[in-house]
Amino acid sequence: MHAIRLHAFGPTENLTYEETEDPLPGPGQVRIAVAAAGVHLLDTALREGMQGPAPAPTVLPTVPGREVAGVVESLGKGVDGRWLGKNVVAHLGFAPGGYAELAVTDVERLHELPENLDFAEAVAMIGTGRTTMGILQFAELGPDSVAVIPAAAGGIGTLLVQYAKNAGATVVGLAGGPGKTARVLANGADFAVDYKDPDWPGKVRAHLGGRAATVVFDGVGGSVAREAVALLGPGGRHIVFGWSGEGLHDGEPYLVEGVSEQVLGPVMLSRAGGANPVRTLELRALAEAAAGRLTPAVQRFPLAEAAAAHRALENRGTTGKVVLEP
Repeated sequence: MHAIRLHAFGPTENLTYEETEDPLPGPGQVRIAVAAAGVHLLDTALREGMQGPAPAPTVLPTVPGREVAGVVESLGKGVDGRWLGKNVVAHLGFAPGGYAELAVTDVERLHELPENLDFAEAVAMIGTGRTTMGILQFAELGPDSVAVIPAAAGGIGTLLVQYAKNAGATVVGLAGGPGKTARVLANGADFAVDYKDPDWPGKVRAHLGGRAATVVFDGVGGSVAREAVALLGPGGRHIVFGWSGEGLHDGEPYLVEGVSEQVLGPVMLSRAGGANPVRTLELRALAEAAAGRLTPAVQRFPLAEAAAAHRALENRGTTGKVVLEP
């Protein structure tokens, strides 16, 4: 098979497209012919050897990637034969191997694809979608809500805009540049503004006509978060789930006592409940997409161009979920 391999930590150029041995499914595992593999901002940090919510690989070379969708084409010992030939999506967990034509995972991680969901969309929902579902557990959105969403053209931002509009909220989306703000408006936001414009907070206030924001969904941190939090009225909420705007590794979230709440992974899972909280959120995300209530934005790259996909992510040159297609 062909795969993207990382032989040494470092820049994007270290991601190389190579021919390598096919992986073999062990007991309780399946092998998937990959049709789409997700790329996450965290992947860029792991490529550089940095630690994060997921540990960087300790053995090189490695095949990065933890989200795949495709067709089950081989079964390991003990796996029910009904899975053979099924269209599936899976988050591989801490075991990488997604940037490849073939990937192996435990059968317990599989979700059969709804008929109206394509492979790339399914990959977006199994990772980005489940995170969005986790975030939304902390927001009670309704017709009286005014939601401010930084990075509204991104993968999570796109879904937050749609969900908030479905709930009847007034939605203000922030994005970088006229192309992205146009996408945010097309996605259903009531107002979209370029956060590179120094007067963007004033433009939001003018649009709202005296109404205050009730919730800020913040995955960027930094100066944008500071200005967004200033738009909140009494009782408003600042829901923090990342701080990419200040750098994935060195930044800090912008927190205000009594207003801000961090809802990173463990907190999301504790709220989700169930015997397997991760799977609970995955099922919710896939159900929202299958019902047509949420439609993820996807930007596709050929598998061989994984390095270009990483560069685009790091340079904020992407819109929605980045997906590699063999």
